[in-house]
Amino acid sequence: MKIEYFHASKYGNGAKVADEFKKQMADNAVQVAVHHIRDMRPKELPPADLYLFSSPGRIGKPIGGMRRFLKKVELPAGTRYAILTTEAAPRPDEKTGRMPTEEERARRQRVIPIMNEILQGKGLVEVAEDKVFVTGLKGPLESGWQDKVHAFAGRIPIET
Repeated sequence: MKIEYFHASKYGNGAKVADEFKKQMADNAVQVAVHHIRDMRPKELPPADLYLFSSPGRIGKPIGGMRRFLKKVELPAGTRYAILTTEAAPRPDEKTGRMPTEEERARRQRVIPIMNEILQGKGLVEVAEDKVFVTGLKGPLESGWQDKVHAFAGRIPIET
């Protein structure tokens, strides 16, 4: 099985996640090629069994470069994809100290839904999605992020 992984890491967090995913999949004899989107042409993606897209969140959305990249992607309908994002960790309300509920977070953080909307609008089929939290603007990644990537890698259907 071959996976093409496209990320838009700005501060290196997404690149760390991509490298960890590649290591996890190598343990299962799955070949993963990792690319930054600035180095690729969205209309000329290499052939793969699965495409994985990763974007950091900015103001609750995927960064503009990733949105533009996904809108230009040309893959056949039925192509399988997965999403693994890096998003800001939830923080307590400054006044009340209360952590936001999952519903409140879903209204503010729309990174995955926006990426899904673009890709599913092209007829692509999602197989897995998840997010890794970043604790500050530039990092670091949340504690235990490698375990989260490992669990995500375990949800990718491997065809031999």
